[in-house]
Amino acid sequence: MATFTITHVQRLDGYAVIQTLEATEIGTGQGIVITNTGTFNGSFVVLDVPPYEFTGVTDEDWEFDANNPIPNQLLIEDAGADQARELLDTFGTLTWAPVCSWITDADVAEWLGIEAATANDEAFIEVAAGAANAWAYRRRREAGYFDALNVAPGDDAKLGTIMYAGALYRERGSVDSFASFESMGPAMPFGSSSQINRLLGINRSQIA
Repeated sequence: MATFTITHVQRLDGYAVIQTLEATEIGTGQGIVITNTGTFNGSFVVLDVPPYEFTGVTDEDWEFDANNPIPNQLLIEDAGADQARELLDTFGTLTWAPVCSWITDADVAEWLGIEAATANDEAFIEVAAGAANAWAYRRRREAGYFDALNVAPGDDAKLGTIMYAGALYRERGSVDSFASFESMGPAMPFGSSSQINRLLGINRSQIA
């Protein structure tokens, strides 16, 4: 979860534009929460990231003044009363909890080569996929990549994320991350951490 400072707000023709103090990685389609801005508070979906001043809606399209560039803006749908762009007396807060969806639980189940026996198994595979998505996106971001949240940056990164999810699933019920397959026959290899790191394009694990 990330938080940003909101400095300016504006609302015209059923749409609002907020400006943050810092640059963000928030893109179209991402969900945000706005607080401490009076009538602009609420949960919204970002519709555009305009680089210019918003001037209203004509012919069902957004209009902007290309002669007035403004950085760090996000456009959202907001049916409140029109309000000219203004600097907030007390700065507001934008909260963003990015949700990565590079892989699905079906991807993980297919790679594992299994069919979930119970609803509990299905739920755990879904949790493993969600955890792998979050971890892979965070690690690549820490390594300096700027990736879309809804599309894997490549087949290698997607496979690395699936392999990590598979590893998480295989560790279920294990002790100290060593899975037991005593009653399941030979275990299918699920890849080492170094292989997963290579596929994701992130730094290898450091050795003290």
